[in-house]
Amino acid sequence: MKPITVLLAEDHTIVRKGLRSLLSQTQGIKVIGEAENGREAVKLVEKHHPELVVMDISMPLLNGLEATRQIKKRFPKTQVLILTVHDNEEYLFEIIKAGASGYIVKKAALEELLMAVQAVSKGETFFSPTVSTKIIKKLLKKKETLEQEPPHSYLTEREREVLQLIAEGYSNKEIAEILFISVKTVEAHRSHIMEKLDLHKAADLTKYAIEHRIIETDKK
Repeated sequence: MKPITVLLAEDHTIVRKGLRSLLSQTQGIKVIGEAENGREAVKLVEKHHPELVVMDISMPLLNGLEATRQIKKRFPKTQVLILTVHDNEEYLFEIIKAGASGYIVKKAALEELLMAVQAVSKGETFFSPTVSTKIIKKLLKKKETLEQEPPHSYLTEREREVLQLIAEGYSNKEIAEILFISVKTVEAHRSHIMEKLDLHKAADLTKYAIEHRIIETDKK
């Protein structure tokens, strides 16, 4: 039987290596790559076309939710399982809107992780039992909740990338180098972001990014 091909996206090396060791010892699962940030995850999906990506939410350069959006847009057959320390309602809504098929918290037992990998790789959904039945019912019955978009959802894909990099403290020149675009283009994106979010300083963008969990200052 062909093994499930898995890509691990997690910026903490110890956690990532531990996941690889656990999954690699499981029959029917093959880990084909590791990414330490969301941008690398997207590139490795393009290169290897794994059946499943186990994705952390809080990663540098490109967070897990944005990486998930890009992966599902470009490679819809690749399934995404979010692995995170968070188990709140807000994250669950964002994860589903991004296109992920599963959500599991890092404190879960190995058996639960393996169940999630098996289910999501088949195109099924899997939510950690720590996510309450009440939340699941909201997702299924209250569509209007999912339709409430935060202001940054109206940014373009590139603008969301630039927003995260600005919030992480990168200069315009550094952002241009990371994204392979000109400094003038970065400046234009920055201007559009501030206009759309009605913000006027880099510090305001950073505060916004933290409040909306685009970046995190006290991850894990």
